[in-house]
Amino acid sequence: MIATIVNCIAVLVGSLVGLLFHRRITEQFKEIVYTGVGMITLLIGIIMSIETTRILYVALSVVAGGLLGAWWNVEGGILRFGSFLERKFSRRSGGSRASHESRFAHGYLNASILFCVGAMTIVGAFRAGAEGKYDLILTKSVMDGSMAILLTAAMGPGVAFSVITILIYQGGLTMLAGALRPVVSDLVLSEISGTGGVLILMIGLNLLHLKSMKTGNFLPALLLVLVATVAEPIVLGLL
Repeated sequence: MIATIVNCIAVLVGSLVGLLFHRRITEQFKEIVYTGVGMITLLIGIIMSIETTRILYVALSVVAGGLLGAWWNVEGGILRFGSFLERKFSRRSGGSRASHESRFAHGYLNASILFCVGAMTIVGAFRAGAEGKYDLILTKSVMDGSMAILLTAAMGPGVAFSVITILIYQGGLTMLAGALRPVVSDLVLSEISGTGGVLILMIGLNLLHLKSMKTGNFLPALLLVLVATVAEPIVLGLL
């Protein structure tokens, strides 16, 4: 868990730095930051997406996962939790409270997805938990902290609360590393990374205001692609 705690600290520090800029820049400059962060996010999503070797698995998982997520209203639940955090911790006044809560919640949602869906999170957690090697998570911490500066400058303090998701998800994987390691093959990692890249591309398009998508509703796609890739060798063995 040490590496995950370092990761959380890096995101918090990056968020604090970004918050200084967020409070001092005009809406015009915030739009410039949104554009820059959106383009960087698209680049990250493209790099992750091209790792897939089973495009059919990714396509089916994204579509079916999006349908399930819409049925379960996954994004609504995440945003409600983000709004709860805003009401609990923010003392900001003035302007539209609903608008503040929306920005806060979306900052929390986008940062949580961006910092947690990559294969680096899974591999790093397993190396830390099963082998005591922290190099990948520490590298990820530097990347996440840097990205947190930009995201917070654009979207506000909700980004900082993504440490809750990092602590639960990445920390949980670290503690379960020994039990889960046999399931996680190179194929599983490549397809989770590819599917996660699609979700990150959605975030980039949202930030650039090119398309409004409920990215959180597509999170079940990660579980579906995991099931598909784990089941592949079993199915092939039966044929």
